[in-house]
Amino acid sequence: MNRKLVIGLLALLVFAVGAAAAVYVWKQRNPADVRGSSTEEFVTTEGPATTTRPEEEVLKEPWPTYGFDAQRTRFAPDFSHRPPYKRLWTVNGKSLLEYPPVVAYDRAYIGTNRGLFFAIDAKTGNVDWRLNFKRCIASSPHVADGVVYQPLMDPSPCADHNESAPGFMVAMDAESGEELWRFKAGVIETPPLLVGGILYFGSWDKKIYALDIETQKPVWTYKTGDKVKDGPAFAGGTIFVGSYDGNVYALDAKTGKLRWKAAAQSRLGGQGNWYATPAVAYGRVFIGNTDGKMYAFGAKSGKLLWVKGTGGYIYSSAGIWEKTVYAGSYDGHFYAFDAATGDIRWSFAAGGPISGAPTIMDGVVYFSTLKTRTFALDAKSGKKLWTFGDGQYSPLVADEERVYLVGVKRLYGMGPR
Repeated sequence: MNRKLVIGLLALLVFAVGAAAAVYVWKQRNPADVRGSSTEEFVTTEGPATTTRPEEEVLKEPWPTYGFDAQRTRFAPDFSHRPPYKRLWTVNGKSLLEYPPVVAYDRAYIGTNRGLFFAIDAKTGNVDWRLNFKRCIASSPHVADGVVYQPLMDPSPCADHNESAPGFMVAMDAESGEELWRFKAGVIETPPLLVGGILYFGSWDKKIYALDIETQKPVWTYKTGDKVKDGPAFAGGTIFVGSYDGNVYALDAKTGKLRWKAAAQSRLGGQGNWYATPAVAYGRVFIGNTDGKMYAFGAKSGKLLWVKGTGGYIYSSAGIWEKTVYAGSYDGHFYAFDAATGDIRWSFAAGGPISGAPTIMDGVVYFSTLKTRTFALDAKSGKKLWTFGDGQYSPLVADEERVYLVGVKRLYGMGPR
């Protein structure tokens, strides 16, 4: 056989083997999306609440927790504000505001990255009281029955975290700021959730806690395989929370017994991590992963129902409205996924990575980018309605009178123009 021909055939063989290996590696690093169905574990009657709460409750505690409700849907049916907005007041937190405030008793309560905690008069923007915990804060508080519950991380400054340091859950009097008690755990980064007198949260000590607020003692704890950084969601007597071990856990809220656990897709180099807080609606658990994909699991079974990839990390917790799942990606786009199938209904090029969660109110979805801009889009079409030149993580919360927009270091009280 001609020598040149042999060399050519060998070269083609080497190229073919290399190409096949490259395709195999790519597929191992990028598992295929999974399309869902509206006929499997999709309960349309279990969507976000569409009716408003009793007026007394709305006035007393309009926005009591991160994500608005226990299911963390981030849809607020009680309020009908729409952009454009005018600025009424500004409070300078002097360091990063990574998570939005809660609003209750005519105040907004918010912590800064370096450990300052503010109780701000919702009407005037005056600071009613302020505490310096001298510990990093990277989560929203929870407020109920005159008490504010705030997680604390390791001592500030927060450039390099001390993972072995203790963290605390602190309970404060909402009127005066007086510290009522504190519970010691590992570093606590998760926004807590109070249901039926039990405060649920996770910790870097790899545990999920169910803490009795009367006795300040755990009713139960559950050990995962790695840090727990996302917040818990509650629905149907079950607590749902993800861990950096690559699993989402469904635990009996009363006993802590494992009902199911489900993993992210396996890939070359390991699974992605769960940082985003889950949102529960339509009988499903929706949660983004650092592998760049949005996942939907059956809330009762834990079965993987759909997976849809984006071009970057999904740190953004999802918002839910009208059978649509809303979340941003580090690829610079904001997405509206069909809650039944995972298909992308629309996407919006935001010009910067998106890390924080959205808010949905009166048909408008709000989000911020790491390029310090906040957007308001029509939630059905994705059409841009309004922008604001500040904001970095979760954008805004509301009460009946105002919206409260979170800038990089400033909190803005705003009203309709």
